[in-house]
Amino acid sequence: MSNENIVSTIRSLAVDGAEKVRDARSELTVNAIRILAAEGVQKAKSGHPGMPMGSAPAAYAIWGKQMHHNPDDPKWINRDRFVLSSGHGSMLIYALLHLFGYGLTIEDLKQFRQFGSKTPGHPEYGHTRGVETTTGPLGQGIANAVGMAMAEKHLAAKFNREGFNVIDHYTYCILGDGCMMEGISHEACSLAGTLGLNKLIAVYDDNEISIEGNTDIAFREDVPARFRAYGWNVIDVKEGNCWKQVNAALKLAKHADKPTLVVTHTSIGYGSPKANTSSAHGEPLGEENIALTKKALGWPCEEPFAVPQEVYDCTGEAIAAGKKAQAEWEALFAEYAKKYPELKAEWDQWFSEDLPVDLTKDAELFAFEGKSATRNSSGVTLNRLAERIPNLFGGSADLAPSNKSNMKGKGDFSAETPEGQNIHFGVREHAMAAICNGIKLHGGLRPYCATFFVFSDYMKNAMRMSSIMNLGIPYILTHDSIGVGEDGPTHQPIEQLAGLRAVPGLIVYRPADSKEVAAGWIAAMTEKHPVALVLTRQDLPLYDKSGLEALKGGYIISDSEKETPDVLLMASGSEVEPCVAAQALLKEEGIDARVISMPSFELFDAQSDEYKESVMPKAVRARVAVEAAATFGWHKYVGLDGAVIGLDHFGASAPYKFLFKEYGFTAENVAATAKKVIG
Repeated sequence: MSNENIVSTIRSLAVDGAEKVRDARSELTVNAIRILAAEGVQKAKSGHPGMPMGSAPAAYAIWGKQMHHNPDDPKWINRDRFVLSSGHGSMLIYALLHLFGYGLTIEDLKQFRQFGSKTPGHPEYGHTRGVETTTGPLGQGIANAVGMAMAEKHLAAKFNREGFNVIDHYTYCILGDGCMMEGISHEACSLAGTLGLNKLIAVYDDNEISIEGNTDIAFREDVPARFRAYGWNVIDVKEGNCWKQVNAALKLAKHADKPTLVVTHTSIGYGSPKANTSSAHGEPLGEENIALTKKALGWPCEEPFAVPQEVYDCTGEAIAAGKKAQAEWEALFAEYAKKYPELKAEWDQWFSEDLPVDLTKDAELFAFEGKSATRNSSGVTLNRLAERIPNLFGGSADLAPSNKSNMKGKGDFSAETPEGQNIHFGVREHAMAAICNGIKLHGGLRPYCATFFVFSDYMKNAMRMSSIMNLGIPYILTHDSIGVGEDGPTHQPIEQLAGLRAVPGLIVYRPADSKEVAAGWIAAMTEKHPVALVLTRQDLPLYDKSGLEALKGGYIISDSEKETPDVLLMASGSEVEPCVAAQALLKEEGIDARVISMPSFELFDAQSDEYKESVMPKAVRARVAVEAAATFGWHKYVGLDGAVIGLDHFGASAPYKFLFKEYGFTAENVAATAKKVIG
């Protein structure tokens, strides 16, 4: 049926009655999504029109028929979540946000991909109202969706009571062939099946086209069989261009006892002359082709970005249904609050950004004695925090005994025990980090995750996404240097500190002792940015002056006797120890040194100029930085006259004490280097 006929049918209210009218308006709305997407890309002269045009029926079935959401309250806690994992097809979600009342105007759609617009090239969380997560790097979105579904399952186990399912919503995700190829989707979806996340519904836009051509040049696996092997329910929709068939599959999916993959066989660039070709993927259709597309679809509007009122009438019904669903939930929750006031109080705390206690005034967090590996003191601190912050929810990539990341007595999160707080991610570092992003974005929980520092390379993209979205997630990264010893260069981090320090908005924190660890955890619990806690395997001494001062990122841990010292010795983590010892050696030779602990460049750089001058006086040009890692980054502190003792090559397999001596991380070498810079 052409859209001209659809409009005619709607306006004449044909004898077939209201149901046919609704179906006709639905068809018109599906094509509105297609046309708006194509026109947005065309005006920008860049973008990806094909995916939105092919996925429009599935998107409409989700947003218009199944998803409970309210544009007047996009943060309603019990709303269904929607993730566009195929973030390059961002005009799909922008068209949806416009049509379903989230405040995106036609003018916003016209500004697609322009500086400062609400419609950037990929969806951005916190920038565009209604966008649940920042997507773009393929596979991140589906892993975020897994995290959201995990959060829903855990919160439901915590708060729901008989007759009061106050947490009861679905997570929908549209993903494509690219997401399916990326390794992160394998990791995340395997875990989702293991955990039985039955409130997760993923719609696979199987259009069999990638940038380089048909997907069979590189991707021939049986995706449904793979997902069945993961433990998913799979529904195959042969005609993915029909919203009714997709909608019927979504209804079935809601009754599954496991996550569901709805496979929709679609046509990229549906309705256009470029349909089913790779050229429809990542370039504008062209004005002539858009005109031909409108003719093929029977679109009644020649003017660009024009939308018939019947489309808004159609989406208005879904908007009204969402508002009704929220009103019913609020009535239920009001009764819940009366019957379970203690749970209501916990609910308010869990969904608050504020902590239940002021950690900076909690002396017990800093109660440590003697030497300790900072991974061990981190484990102690984590468990102390778990008694104060009940909505901690996290775990490790199969390394909890080594990372000391298990919360004692808090149970394991699993398909059978969703109330548990310890997550077993398995050996899935990349998905683990992206899943934590999804948990954090869902709300109500404070996720964390852990692995060996060298494996942060696997997590890097997801950690970068944490930073882009300003998600305050603690990353526990242990075995921080050549101190790993015998495991050798494959497991000894060298360039990772510099690499993570280069990520805007990521706080990298490498503590020198147990009290600095506690301060780092306070930062991780209070900062609006992700915090990488980089921790040792080997024991470190406890310093008298460490503690809350470490929250400034850099501070004087052992001062000089003179007001203006002869030399500044600065280090992070385990290398503070040889600096303190070198200070004593230099004193014997009449050289006055100040030792500065620098657990975090980012926190130090955020301090006032006056404070930074009090720690590192500009008048003192003789400076030595020491870190058992790449030297890159330290030169901004030591200047042209200073020196950096570091490791600009890979390590070796040997006992760690031998390696520290071999590579110059000793008091003697620090003292000798200090004398050289003094001249």
